[in-house]
Amino acid sequence: MVQTKVIVLVALVVIVICIAGIFLLMPKPTVKTELTVFTGGTGGVYFPLGSKYAELLNKYAGDVIAASARTSGASVANARALAEGKANVILLQNDIAYYAYHGLYMFSETGSIDVMRGLATLYPETIQFVVRADSPIKSLYDLSGKRVAVGAVGSGTAVACEQILKAAGVWDDIEKVWAPFREAATMLKLGEVDCAVLVAGIPTPAVSEIATVTPVRILSIPDDILEKLHEEGYVFYVRQIAPKDTYQGMEKDVPTVAVLAMITVRADLPEDVVYTMTKVLFEHVDELRAVHAKATAISLETALDGMSIPLHPGAIKYYEEKGLSIPEELKP
Repeated sequence: MVQTKVIVLVALVVIVICIAGIFLLMPKPTVKTELTVFTGGTGGVYFPLGSKYAELLNKYAGDVIAASARTSGASVANARALAEGKANVILLQNDIAYYAYHGLYMFSETGSIDVMRGLATLYPETIQFVVRADSPIKSLYDLSGKRVAVGAVGSGTAVACEQILKAAGVWDDIEKVWAPFREAATMLKLGEVDCAVLVAGIPTPAVSEIATVTPVRILSIPDDILEKLHEEGYVFYVRQIAPKDTYQGMEKDVPTVAVLAMITVRADLPEDVVYTMTKVLFEHVDELRAVHAKATAISLETALDGMSIPLHPGAIKYYEEKGLSIPEELKP
């Protein structure tokens, strides 16, 4: 009887061990990283691109990532959302990223957003000093004494305008009119300002609309001003050429400068997740290009152009695998 009990007990122990082994060998459920992508308004470029990017992350990395896109107030609002933890992936301009990371301009009161890391720069957003085609103003230096719509108070446009016109030596000599770009374009058409400053992809609809009735030109930003901006630490400006067919009234290609739209992530995202995010971006960029023409400028070759803050280690890992050399200043 005792022997039978021992046999039964041993059998039960063996069964328990086997069951435990089966559970140990079973694959554990993967905990997905939730990504909240802050984009921009529905009428801009950030929203369709950011929404499609979230869709691609779910499509190609859905086993480890659950992404959703949100509308937002774009660059400045997105940077603040990242700092507050409301977003962990955002689209914004590279100049705004620089100001946020260093606690400058519109971030001077709230301080540096040091949890911000770069993933990739995407496409140019052009700095446009727009004048009427029949204007006697031929260069930035001719703006001295003129009425210039410099952008809305506290905007990235206003900051860019100030930096560029200070480099040209005329910032203190202009009559400043604080106005957002749609209002500024209308004021230019009505002759209420001599020049309107815009930061947007070209052609910008607000300018194209007035140019059909009132032809316009873009003032050039020469090499010496771009070099001076870089010397002063504004590394986010890149050279761009505005083609002569950008707006009615332009007769030749014009050298100007641009800031760049970029994707930024929180530093506390896991390295493997950001590596996967970077991989999905560049290996499926053709699907982004089908959503908006601006995505044609997105490429691995230009992913670090104008990068204004340190990269996330996950992005660095992907770029190094692809043979890109990472500048020391971009390493966190």
